[in-house]
Amino acid sequence: MDSELPDVKVGIGVHGDRTAVEACAKRFPGNVIIYDDADALVDDLVSGKIDAAVRGNMSSSVLLPILKRKLGLPELERIVLLEPKGGRLFCMAPVGIDEGWTLEQKHDLVIKCMPLLKKLGMGSRIAIMSGGRCDDKGRNAVVDQTIDDGLALVDILRKEGYDAYDGQILIENIVGDADLVIAPEGISGNLIFRIMHFLAGAAAPGAPLINTDKVFIDTSRAKTDYTDSIVLAMKLTER
Repeated sequence: MDSELPDVKVGIGVHGDRTAVEACAKRFPGNVIIYDDADALVDDLVSGKIDAAVRGNMSSSVLLPILKRKLGLPELERIVLLEPKGGRLFCMAPVGIDEGWTLEQKHDLVIKCMPLLKKLGMGSRIAIMSGGRCDDKGRNAVVDQTIDDGLALVDILRKEGYDAYDGQILIENIVGDADLVIAPEGISGNLIFRIMHFLAGAAAPGAPLINTDKVFIDTSRAKTDYTDSIVLAMKLTER
């Protein structure tokens, strides 16, 4: 495998069909440990027995509550990596349907996401999305609020020294320009991810947690190859 990858231990969860997980683990001899038990996977991550963890095809309804409780987090905040066919890699948040509903929450996501982009050697251009174009104001009160929040967040971030701009609703332009995309809220972000990954075939290595110093990569059970998720986990262990 990639000679630049660190020599670390990565745990990966499995439930039911073991074929894809076991095939990926064989590509990293001595570096990947398969876990059937969610508690054991999280315990070893928290204790430092393993350097990183990947969800694999383990049930999110089983694993994520255990992870949340044992890490002592009020919520799990994730950012997803996407690479459209023939396009460039970018990160997007929020992707949890209950995340990013206020200006303050989105600002906090940006602050937490930037160190991850730096670790991955990515740029720092940030697109803030809203529910419409600026000239759509007045058509709907909810859309108006997303536009106002988006403009306010851009202003705050620029004053803090970030390279942020108002991307409006123009995702088709944003994906070729921005390194970090902030969706209007978690439902929009989740829909963008699902459409781009499951329907349009964009690569999605996984969704790292950004509100903990432990490296955990959330993945979809629909994946048939977790190699990119394991490589991502390994890269994020580097300090």
